[in-house]
Amino acid sequence: MEKFVVTGGKPLSGEVTISGAKNAAVAIIPAVILCDEPCQIENIPNISDVSLISRILQQMGANVRRINRSSLYIDPTKIRTCNAVTDLVRGMRASYYLLGALLGKYGKAKVALPGGCNFGVRPIDQHLKGFEALGATTQLVDGAIIEAECDNLVGTHVYLDVVSVGATMNIMLAASKAKGQTIIENAAREPHIVDLANFLNSMGADVRGAGTDVIKIRGVEYLHGITYSIIPDQIEAGTYMCAAAATRGCITVKNITPKHLESISAKLREMGVKITEYDEALKVDASSAPLKRCNIKTMPHPGFPTDCQPQFAALLMSVPGTSIINENVWDNRYQYVSELVRMGAQISVEGRLAIIEGGVPLTAAPVKATDLRAGAAMIIAALEINGTTEISNIQFIERGYEDVVEKFRALGADIKKVYFTGDNEQELGA
Repeated sequence: MEKFVVTGGKPLSGEVTISGAKNAAVAIIPAVILCDEPCQIENIPNISDVSLISRILQQMGANVRRINRSSLYIDPTKIRTCNAVTDLVRGMRASYYLLGALLGKYGKAKVALPGGCNFGVRPIDQHLKGFEALGATTQLVDGAIIEAECDNLVGTHVYLDVVSVGATMNIMLAASKAKGQTIIENAAREPHIVDLANFLNSMGADVRGAGTDVIKIRGVEYLHGITYSIIPDQIEAGTYMCAAAATRGCITVKNITPKHLESISAKLREMGVKITEYDEALKVDASSAPLKRCNIKTMPHPGFPTDCQPQFAALLMSVPGTSIINENVWDNRYQYVSELVRMGAQISVEGRLAIIEGGVPLTAAPVKATDLRAGAAMIIAALEINGTTEISNIQFIERGYEDVVEKFRALGADIKKVYFTGDNEQELGA
C-alpha cells in the first residue's frame, strides 16, 4: 500500500511552479478527436487522469505519444472505433467528454458511464439534453453505457437547467461541427471552459462568448492541427496558497493567472494573509499577522470554487473562532470531515453547512483521502500538526496533482511517499 507520510509543524517557504490545469487537459485531449490533423498539446500536467485519457485514445486507435514530460502529440486520424467502454473509461470522471467529441466528429458514440471521485450523485442529464437538442438520440444500455447517435447534428438553442461545467464543455464539443449555430444559455464560466474554446478556435472552430453565461458555436466542416499550451491550474495554485497560510509560511506561487485566483486571494486577504500579485505569480505571506476566521460559500465561477473548499476547511481548523462553509455545488462533499475529526478537528456538518471551531489542539492520526481535493486537505492538515501523519488512498491525490511530494519538499515540507508491506516500509523515489 502506498501512502504519504507527513511530519508537520513548520512553515512553508520558497517557490512552487504550478502545472497545467487538470480540468482543461482532460477536456482538451478528447477534443483533439474533432481535429482532422494531428495536434501537439503543451503544458500538460503529468498526472494519472492525463495518463488514463491518453491510454483510452490509444485503445481507440489514436497515435498518442509524449514528446517530453509536459507535451503530448496526438494524431486522431487513425481512430477506428466510436466505442469506449473499457475499465479505463470507468476509472475517470472526465471520460464523458468522449461523448461530445465522438458525436461531433462521427455522429455516434458509445461510452461507459464514468467514475472518478465519489462525493455524491453527478448526473449527466444536462449533457444528454444538449445532445438531444442537437438532434441526437441517446439511451442508457444495461445501466452502464451511454449510446448517442445522429446522422446530422443541427445547431439549436440549449438552456441548461443548472450551471454545469461538464455539460457546457460537452455541448461545445458536439456543436463544433454541427450544421448552423448552437446557443448555450446559463452556461458555466470557468477558466477551463474559456481554454477549451480557445483551443477549438485555434483549430478553426467558431466559438464565441466563452467566459460568459451565453456561448454561441457555429459549426465548421474542418479543423486543422495546432500546437496549443494549456492554462495553469487554478486549483493546484489555490491548494499551495492554502498550505502556506495554514503553516503560517511565505511562498511564491509561479506560472499562474492571478485573475483566475481572485476569489481565493480575496478570502485569504480577508483572513489577514498578505497577497502580492505579479504578472504570472503571487506571493502568499502568512508569517506575520495572526489569521482571522471567515465564512465561505462555494459558487460557480467567478464565485469561490468548490474544488478549494476542503483545503480551506483544513486551513480554518488552525484559525481561532467559528467559521462556516456553505457548499452550494455538490450535495455530499463533506465526506472528508470525518478524517479531519480523527485529527482532533471540531467540525459539525448540517446539510450544506460545515461549522468549524478553529484553533483547537490537533494530533497526528492515520487518515485517508476520500477524493482528490479531500486528499489535498489531508496534506494541509498534516502540515499544521506537530507530529507524523500517514495518508492513504493517495491514488486520488495523484489524479490531479503533479509531483506533489517534490513540490511540497521544495517548500521545506517533510513529506515522503512510502510503500508499506506488513511491518516494513520503503520510501519511493528516494
